[in-house]
Amino acid sequence: QVQLVESGGGLTQTGGSLGLSCTASGTRFTIGAMGWYRQAPGKQRELVAAITRGGSTNYADSVKGRFTISRDNAKNTLYLQMNSLKPEDTAVYYCAADRRFTTLTPNDYWGQGTQVTVFS
Repeated sequence: QVQLVESGGGLTQTGGSLGLSCTASGTRFTIGAMGWYRQAPGKQRELVAAITRGGSTNYADSVKGRFTISRDNAKNTLYLQMNSLKPEDTAVYYCAADRRFTTLTPNDYWGQGTQVTVFS
């Protein structure tokens, strides 16, 4: 059973920075693509950023230039560096992983979510 454990997040003011990490464990196979999604109250879950096994990335237009996704394959760990945060970035952020190596919408496995709150 794959487990994704997120850490990081928290509270910051507009313009601040936060970092998220997500470590996968319990796998008997090579983790493929990974990504971050978020869900704000009353809204649907949306893709924030994704990264393939090989390092190709995809970002939501709303975070391009502000967020950076990266991964350490040796550690089965995914990262999201969030800069220039805005109140509209406030949401629960979920880590996702997939068996597929090249998908940019990973969705096989999910973390429990971590709250990010940005106040003005």
